[in-house]
Amino acid sequence: MDSFGCALELLGMLVFVVAWLCALATALLPQWLTMSTALMPAESYGLGLWETCVVQDLGVMECRSYDSLLGLPSYLKLARVLMCSSLAAGALGVLVAAPGLHLVNSCGGSRAKSTLTATGGALGLVSGVLCLIPVSYTAHLAVAHFFDDTVPDMVPRWEFGEALFCGWAAGFLLVAAGLLLLSSCWRTPASEPQPAPQRRYQVMSADASSRKRSEYV
Repeated sequence: MDSFGCALELLGMLVFVVAWLCALATALLPQWLTMSTALMPAESYGLGLWETCVVQDLGVMECRSYDSLLGLPSYLKLARVLMCSSLAAGALGVLVAAPGLHLVNSCGGSRAKSTLTATGGALGLVSGVLCLIPVSYTAHLAVAHFFDDTVPDMVPRWEFGEALFCGWAAGFLLVAAGLLLLSSCWRTPASEPQPAPQRRYQVMSADASSRKRSEYV
């Protein structure tokens, strides 16, 4: 494999790991949606997948987890399932693609390594798509509720939190990592060189030349 293909592999793995950590932070952050009211400007509220938090101006943050899974809104349930699936697919992709790097000494030829790398890249694409779906859908609901004319203007509305921007970055980086790993596989030779037939031809040539010499003498 050439140096450019190895560089693509290393860059893809580095982006893959960073993107997976961003996706993990997105799933854990309680600021998917934030809200601050004019009646209580000293406090702001954060809504996450696993808990809700109240942040005061002094920097004190109090969080409380959800009491029941059945009482959650449907979009939070969907976001939980998709984010956990994204993290699982991303972790599996990293574990599969790491032995497929040509700079890593592992069993198997170049074709087996290319298969592992391609599988890891495909899992990275799947992980990125699974991460983008809940983040974008939550943002869509926030925008729809924010511009809802049926809700009075005095009622506070949820806005985008830091977790949504982190999730968008994680999703696009996971897709980019998958494309980089797949691109590195396209530069891998389709088959390994096979020197055995040439060596056999050389041995047969040597035997034939020695036989001719013996017959000439």
